[in-house]
Order: sequence, then structure tokens, then C-alpha cells
Amino acid sequence: MPPPKKPSPTPPPPAMADGGDSAPDLRIQGDSITLQPSGFVAPPEAVRGGEKEEALMKHMARFRSEPLQFLREVSLYVSGTGWRAYDDVIGQPIFYSGFSEHMKSLVMSAALLQTKISQLADMRIAVEEKEGLLNKHDKEFQTKRARRRAVLVQSLQEVAENLTDNMICKFESKTFIRGTYYVVTQLLLRAYHQGIHVSSEEVLRLRSVAEEAARKKQSIIFLPCHRSHVDYVSLQLLCYRLGLALPVVVAGDNLNFPIVGNILQHAGAMYIRRSFGDDQLYTTLVQAYIDALLQGGYNLECFIEGGRSRTGKLLPPKFGILSFVIDSLLSGRIEDAVICPVSTQYDKVVETEGYVTELLGVPKKKENLADFLSGGSSMLSLRLGRVDVRFHEPWSLRGFVNEQIARLSKVPSAINIDWKDTKNALVRQKLLRVLGYKVLADINDVSVVMPTALIGTVLLTLRGRGVGRTELIRRVEWLTDRVRAKGGRVAHFGNAPLSEVVERGLEVLGKDLVGVVGGLAEPTYYAVDRFQLSFYRNMTIHLFISEALVAAALYTRVKQGGGPSNQDIPFKDLHDQVLFLSSLFRGEFIYSGEGLAMNLEKTLAGLEADNVILIERDEEGTITKVGLSDAERAAGRENYDFYCFLIWPFIEASWLAAVSLMGLSPPLGQKEDIWIQLSKAQNSAQLLGKTLYHQGDLSYFEAVNKETLKNSFQRFQEEGIIQVVKSKDAKIPPRLRLAPEWRPARDDMTGNLIASGRLWDFTEKIASSRREGKNRRDGATVSTRVVRLTDDLGRNLFEDAVKKPDTKGKGKGVFAPPTLSREEARSLDKTVSEQKRRRTFENRAHL
Repeated sequence: MPPPKKPSPTPPPPAMADGGDSAPDLRIQGDSITLQPSGFVAPPEAVRGGEKEEALMKHMARFRSEPLQFLREVSLYVSGTGWRAYDDVIGQPIFYSGFSEHMKSLVMSAALLQTKISQLADMRIAVEEKEGLLNKHDKEFQTKRARRRAVLVQSLQEVAENLTDNMICKFESKTFIRGTYYVVTQLLLRAYHQGIHVSSEEVLRLRSVAEEAARKKQSIIFLPCHRSHVDYVSLQLLCYRLGLALPVVVAGDNLNFPIVGNILQHAGAMYIRRSFGDDQLYTTLVQAYIDALLQGGYNLECFIEGGRSRTGKLLPPKFGILSFVIDSLLSGRIEDAVICPVSTQYDKVVETEGYVTELLGVPKKKENLADFLSGGSSMLSLRLGRVDVRFHEPWSLRGFVNEQIARLSKVPSAINIDWKDTKNALVRQKLLRVLGYKVLADINDVSVVMPTALIGTVLLTLRGRGVGRTELIRRVEWLTDRVRAKGGRVAHFGNAPLSEVVERGLEVLGKDLVGVVGGLAEPTYYAVDRFQLSFYRNMTIHLFISEALVAAALYTRVKQGGGPSNQDIPFKDLHDQVLFLSSLFRGEFIYSGEGLAMNLEKTLAGLEADNVILIERDEEGTITKVGLSDAERAAGRENYDFYCFLIWPFIEASWLAAVSLMGLSPPLGQKEDIWIQLSKAQNSAQLLGKTLYHQGDLSYFEAVNKETLKNSFQRFQEEGIIQVVKSKDAKIPPRLRLAPEWRPARDDMTGNLIASGRLWDFTEKIASSRREGKNRRDGATVSTRVVRLTDDLGRNLFEDAVKKPDTKGKGKGVFAPPTLSREEARSLDKTVSEQKRRRTFENRAHL
């Protein structure tokens, strides 16, 4: 059935200026939106038309404390009184009976899908003809062929229809969404007791953009960061409360478990597989649904990082759904869409304890109803602080694509390519990559640094066992100033003194993360769980990554000791090490788009202005040498050390991953290449790291972080240090080998690894910026004991790889063949060539 006629939206009130460095928070009362001072946590009650209403940021009534008010609120939701009716929304009509059937008909009638179904039927007919299942010499061949083709088309239509029904979101009932909004808001605001905060200017701007998009029948594509399951809940609640059409949320089908999956689907979730494989029908079906949503002007939400970040910082962009969106635009099936990057920050993320378990190597549990219910009930007793949601200024996708094509057409390229040919796979790949990293940069630009992130960062960037209360507050204040100086935002708490804000942050973090020693001259705080606390430290690192890289490069000389002049570094050496480290961490951090030279110049100028470093210049003003300033040395290097402490855990992780590769050099006498299961190689690196940490050769336990190690392996693969093969057989896991030109030599007599060669030099270059510590000053320690350990673990991997599978233990694990098939070998050669071409195409700095 056609969608019902939609009433015209009510225009938002005008924005108001604020004298502070941040826009005021928003107070949402009834159908109106008004402003209040920044960081206002508990606004006073207001009476509007004789009706008592509460702001979104404040608790709703509870039955035990206010039974009459509780019952009254419930009745308002049930009856759909005022804004709760969710009638006067900005956007296309949703939540009416027949919405799902309307969307299914749009998807199934899409020319793109019908063409693919016809192609697949023809491909199957061709196979059956080749195999003799259809006899071309039969007198009734054409009739039988047409009949068989009709059966195939009908079968594919039925499969597509079932897949569509399982995938699409089902905005069917306003009564359902009103009740769901009320229940979820009750639950969420009990856990996040200080509420959900937004910027008034950003929200008012978003409403204005939404009105314009609704008039043009264009979709708003919300692209949030992803740290918690609460991300999509909070955004849905805000859209509902602000009177915006709820977005369709792209979700993994792992969330589609009994009862909960159905509820989420009716509240906005569209379910897709984690991997499409070679399923052409399913891929086309997803494209047809994305087309239908964007053509209809329905809002869409997908997470730019793919899955949730287990580390606290932004993950590299995933291009799956974005590729469908770009295809819709470049193919001309839609004219335009509006992109809105979103940042969601938390005082405390409820899943961090589970993240730590996963990052230490414990397999992730499959989502199920029991865990969902127990997790939800346990949240009610938590006091997790507040949630801050920030919206970047929305922008036109069409405008972005046109701008990029015009810019790329003017830039000389290493390969001959027509940038205006949007059907070219390389052009699309470049546009997707730039789009993904622009969205991440926009998210970082509007992100708010929470008090818990400030406290966690300070505790993990100070030397010593603990820090006194006075010093903690002083360093939090210093860090707050540095965040603002870098253009970052800090969460506001009105006129509350900093000491009170720090106290609130410590309370939210809790004694399991931050301990306090009493009975001393002043309370002294220390990190109890450094691994989990690093999640909050990583929320600030994007602001200081340039300074951290410079500090780590300078450390190659500072660690040598001696007088100040001995610790100065020539500018060329500094430049080369910063280039090396920034290239090493391409998959970890989001850099400025200004390029290394400009970024390094600005960073050095900033550090010089802060009196952290001293720069020597020649007569022409060219930088010749860089060293620590006398003022920084007199202050105990506290500011310089801060930048080093931020980056050292990541340097350790990359060093660990590189060292673990040494053991992948084939044993003596092995004639054919043995391919190691990728996941087992990564697990072996993690085991090596745990061993080295407890033996004192690794300073940071965070370095054994599974995700950071995986990123390092991915980076090494991109640069051709390791080669990875993925089989077409989904049951065979990815396998790797060390590229022949990177393999270290072995002693001809003992077979032991020799600490020399290209990979060893690469590892030593990483190590030059590592934090000095126990067992490090003697280089022989690393070149003997550490290499021996990685060699032993490597031998175990080779032995395990060539073991024949246990036929009695069917279903227990998977078997990865130790050698490649001819088809896989051809695929490898093609992949290696493509990687070399891509490196040239992207003009990247090589390791």
C-alpha cells in the first residue's frame, strides 16, 4: 500500500549564540527545543500548559519513588500524547501498517535484481547444457529449456523474497515504537545516570538539514563511530526525541537471535551477513535494498568502522556498505544523499571488561538471549556517568565526489588514469578510501573528551606507582588545556570545579580500574587494570599523534643518555624516523591530510612554542637539529614523556609482531614452502608477547592486544613482508608465509636463526623508538634469548601445519593445507602484483 500523507514538519527555533568555547546543551521540553548553559546536568522542572515534563537528560519517574507520576507517564506514551505520538516527524513517512510490504515490493521489482536473477538462471542453464542435463538434440529442447529456466527464475525469486524478508527493517507500528522508546529510555538513563548530552547548535543545524533533505526526498546517512551497542540505541532515541525520521540501522545478522532480533528489526535494524562471499544474488539484493532506501529518501545509519572498537580509538574504515552507497550514486540510480558523521562518547563503556577478555585471546561469545537479558539487568545497577553525542556538519555526497574527481584530475599520477571515469575500479577504490578517512577525521573533529578519558590518560602517562590527588588534578587541567589547544572538545559540567569533575570521573571508573591508597599525606591513586584503562587513554591519542610520533623519533637519541648535545637529533634523521613510524601506523591512526612535511613543520613549531623542544636553524632558517629544551629537562621531561607514553604501547606491539615473524623463516632442509594458518601465527605472537612481558622484555601488557597485533600483520601484508592467501573454500582459513626476500638466514650447523638481514634491520628500526627498560640495554639479550623464543614458537607452527588431520576428531577445528593448490598459487601471484600496483597508485611511503 502507498505510504500515508505526512504532515508538514514544525520548523526548529533559531540557534542562540553562547559566549563559551562550546555550544550550550539542549533542553527538550514537549514539542519545543530550547537552550541551556553548557554542561547543565540537572535542569529544573518546568510546567508547560499545566503538564509536567522531564528533559531527556533527566530520569523519568520511577514506580517506587513516584508511583502516580510513573503511571501518568506510561499513560502518556500509551495514548501518544503530544510529541510522544511521533506523528510530526521530519523525513519520509514511516511506522504505518504495510510499510514492510511496500519496501519488499520496491526491492523485488528493482531492475538491478531482476536482471541478476535472469543472468543467474541463464548461467545455470548453460552449465546444465554443458553437463548434458539438457539435450540440445532433443526435439523439445527449446520448450524444456524455457520450462527449466522458468523454474530456476521462480526458485531464485522465492529465495530472494525470503532473504529480503529476513533482511529489511520493519517500521510497522507507532504503538510499538512509542512503547519501545519509553522502555529503552528508562533502562538507558538508569545506567547512564547523568543522561545523554548534545550540542544545541549541531542539533538545530541537523534539523534544518533534515527539513531540506525531506523536501528533496534525499536520505541522511548517519556514519557514527562504534564503541558500544549503546551507540545505535542512543542515536535512535535522539532522532525520536528530536522529531527526526528514525534511520534504518545496518546490523550484523549475529544480532538476529530469537525475540531480541525481531524487536530490533521493528525498531530499525536491517540485518546483513558478516561476509557475502561469492553470493551474487545476496550482494545484488543488498544493493537493491540500499537503492530503495536512498531513492525513497529514508535515513540510513551504518558504522564506518564495521564492528565495535575494542581499543577505544577509531578503527580503519570498512568500505562494505559505503561501496553500495557510492555505487547507487555513481550509477545514477540516486541523485544525492547527505552524509552526517557522528561521534558518541561515554564516561564509561559498559562492554570494556568483555573487550579485555577478547583482546587477550579468549574467543568472542556468540550473542544470545540469556546474555542479553543478564547484561541488561546488570546495567540497571551501574552508574556509568553520561553519554555525549556530537554531529558533524552534514555534507553532500555528490558534492564530495565531484570535488574529489576535480582535485584528482589536477594531480599528477604515477599511472595513467582517467579520474572522470567513475566506472573504473581504481577510481572507485580511491573515492571510497578518501571518503572513509574523511568521515573518520570528521568524527575526530567533533568528538568530546570525557573526564574518564582525561583521568585514564594521565594515570597511564606518568612515571611511578601512583599519583597524589593534587598532582592528578594539575595534570588533568594541563591535559584539558592541551586538548583545547589542539582544537579538541572537553565535556562541560557547568560551573562545577575541576576537582569535582575529577571526583565524578573517578567514581564512574570505579575501584576495579583506579585504586586509591588511604592513610597517606594525601589520597594517592594508581591504575589497577592498566589494560582496561588503556581503552580510555586511547580516546585522546588522536589529538596528539603527531607530537607522539615526533617524541618517539627524538627518543632514538634521548635514550642514548649523555649530555644534552648528545641527545640532539639531526633534522634529517628525525624526519626519516617520523616517516617510518607514520607509515608503520597507517592502519592505527588517522593523520592530517596536509601531508608529512606540513604536518611535521606545524608539530615542531607547536612543541617549540610549548617549550618542550629546542630547534636549531641555519642562517637561512632551515631546521638543522632538534633536542629537548632546558625548561623541559628542568621539569623532569613530564610533557615530553606524556607524548612518549601515548605511543610506546603501539610501538611495542609493532615490534612484537615483527619479532614474531622471525620464527616464520623455514627450518633448514625444508624444500617446499609451508603455509601457516594466519590466526595461529597471530596467536603465537600474542603468546610470545605474554612471555616477554613476564620476563621483563616487554614494558606494556597492552602490547599483546589482539587487535593491535592483527593491525600490524595487516600492515606487514600491505608492504609485502608477509604474503597471505585466502582460499575460495570458506572452510579453509587464511594462511601466510614470510616473503622470500624478507626471510632471515639460519646457521648452517645448528639451524638457529641469525639475528641479521632485512627483517632484523626492520625490527631494530622499530626498537630504536621503544621505551628503554629491563634487559634492553644489552642488545645481545634481544638477539639471543628473544630470537630463540620466537624460533621455538615458529618451529611449533611449522610442525602443527604439516600434521595430518585427525580423522576421528571430525568437527574439532579446521585443517589448513600446508601447501598451495595451482589455483591458489596463481591467485597469490596476482595478489602480489596488485599490491605492488596499489602501493604505486596510492603513492605511499614504504616501510
